[in-house]
Amino acid sequence: MTPGSPDRTDSAADRRQSHEVPPTEPSMDIRDVERESAMVRLFDGHHTQLLRLAVLLGAEQDAEDIVAEAFCQLHRGWYRLRDPEAGPRYLRSVVVNLVRMRIRHLKVLRKHIDVQEPSIESAEATALLHEDQRRVVDALNSLPARQREALVLRYWLDLKESEIAEAMGISKGAVKSHTSRGMQALSRAMGAHS
Repeated sequence: MTPGSPDRTDSAADRRQSHEVPPTEPSMDIRDVERESAMVRLFDGHHTQLLRLAVLLGAEQDAEDIVAEAFCQLHRGWYRLRDPEAGPRYLRSVVVNLVRMRIRHLKVLRKHIDVQEPSIESAEATALLHEDQRRVVDALNSLPARQREALVLRYWLDLKESEIAEAMGISKGAVKSHTSRGMQALSRAMGAHS
């Protein structure tokens, strides 16, 4: 062996180790960090309200799943939002649409399958609604879907007509019509329950 020459037993291993690049953690783009932070704030601030919305629109059994799917859709489409402040509006709109799809799906199932679902209230419905609200919810459930949606968005979530129109995908005039008819029908239903 000559001075300065590598020892043959560990020279190959030493050379490999000295040239290897240590593994690095995948780096997150600052936009990803901002998105995750915004999603946490949205979840903390709006999750319960969205659960109530889903329950009141008729998705008692699937409210948690519907709200989770709404958050997933927002997460996937976050970079397409023009304004990050539009997150709550987007979530409400997705929840309304997912509840509609669920109700349509159940109607089709019931038409083709002669099986009655047991009338069991979900944990979400029980936790979110007090007994005094149960009468109102029962009366709301007797209304047509669009009237129920308009009333819940207007009086439960306290949204403006333009926000309701956006969430339901209809005009402001249609919102006024559904709200007016819904209030009349709700008054009749509550009077019948008295």
